[in-house]
Amino acid sequence: MVSESNPLQQFFTAVVGHSYDEIGVRNAEVQNYVATLLTDFCEVENLYKIKSIDGRPLADVGEMLLESDPVYGRAPSFDRERQVRKHIGDYALFFTGMFPESLNMARLRRSRMDSLVDFVKAGKESYYIVSKFEHFEYAKVAPLFRTMAKEFENLVYGLNQVKNELEEMQHPIMRKTREFLM
Repeated sequence: MVSESNPLQQFFTAVVGHSYDEIGVRNAEVQNYVATLLTDFCEVENLYKIKSIDGRPLADVGEMLLESDPVYGRAPSFDRERQVRKHIGDYALFFTGMFPESLNMARLRRSRMDSLVDFVKAGKESYYIVSKFEHFEYAKVAPLFRTMAKEFENLVYGLNQVKNELEEMQHPIMRKTREFLM
């Protein structure tokens, strides 16, 4: 769990809040979740935390979907299904919003199952499945994931706006302008 006092968390909270407010996603819980997701995924081990049976980090959504299936796949329990499905939603949201161009590259690599997976559909469906875990310790967060499934396309668009804002901040002319104004 990322601390709210973490400077990176504060930065992403501000940038996500600004971008999501502009497009009409004014849910503070969703904004905070997405800001925390960005902060978490700055550490590569969090991006690839789902492992195969042999301990290999999974970067392929198709393989993650197999890993999440408690009936026909490799998930030994419904808790594991929820854990993997939550990660699939996060992973799909992150890549479709921040690096949509990388998805086209994955489709070109035919050896990966990603070439057969619609990231938006997988992310939206995964958040919906996570939202159905609405009892016991998951009861409090189920509505958040229901909202995220419902608003998935808007969340992707908002993250794309975040990406654009970050790119703009890195542009040399923009940096000089901000230095001059301060």
